[in-house]
Amino acid sequence: MKLWLDGALRDIESARVSVFDHGLTVGDGIFETVKAVGGRPFALTRHLDRLTRSARGLGLPDPDLDEVRRACTAVLDANPMALGRLRITYTGGHGPLGSDRGEHGPTLIVAVGETARRPDSTAVITVPWTRNERGAVTGLKTTSYAENVVALARSREQGASEALFGNTVGRLCEGTGSNVFVVLDGEIHTPPLASGCLAGITRALVVEWTGAKETDLPLDVLEGADEIFLTSTLRDVQAVGRVDDRQLPGVPGSVTAKAMRIFDERAGDDLDP
Repeated sequence: MKLWLDGALRDIESARVSVFDHGLTVGDGIFETVKAVGGRPFALTRHLDRLTRSARGLGLPDPDLDEVRRACTAVLDANPMALGRLRITYTGGHGPLGSDRGEHGPTLIVAVGETARRPDSTAVITVPWTRNERGAVTGLKTTSYAENVVALARSREQGASEALFGNTVGRLCEGTGSNVFVVLDGEIHTPPLASGCLAGITRALVVEWTGAKETDLPLDVLEGADEIFLTSTLRDVQAVGRVDDRQLPGVPGSVTAKAMRIFDERAGDDLDP
């Protein structure tokens, strides 16, 4: 396997990042996960726009998007696969052991790993921890993922593939790596960005392509929603068959199934929508 590190393709055995890289020592970094279909990235322009927004929100220099595109192409060409998880990581670079940044400049890593299409339905749990909708990095896709690691491990222990968070005021927010949608009386709703959720790329496409409404929702909406589904780069649109101890009947429901079909058709027509 070959990956891109700071300007060139490298063998995985020889690629090295400093032990003082701020992405490692203090989580001072951002990333994007991009689906790659047949060696071509999906929605790359949207992902790179969000990468830049995250960099600015964290106070990092704007990434060189031309280099990132070259890196993505080089990595995908060097590692052919039918369906891949392309990971773009951009950190504060070599720095001191404290929170202050150094002056060595950022680190850029692009790597890819093979993946498989997700099942059409899954189980999720809710967790007692909250998203802070008013935090300094709210809405940024940072490498500070420990909270998600803990919540996702809890979900695995309970036979689920995702954990859903409320925010500090008890409203539905998001999953560890997904956005959540609910169907109420035939209409699709998803929490607004003001809830503290990430501006998911797949979330935005589903809102555009299905007419879903951004609605402030209580966390307990999950107890009575007619249908529930998740969206993310690698899930696309995935129906939820169980939330905690609640089993949803007839999964995927008719509204979710239509959203799944619309997404597959539109995404198949345009790899960079």
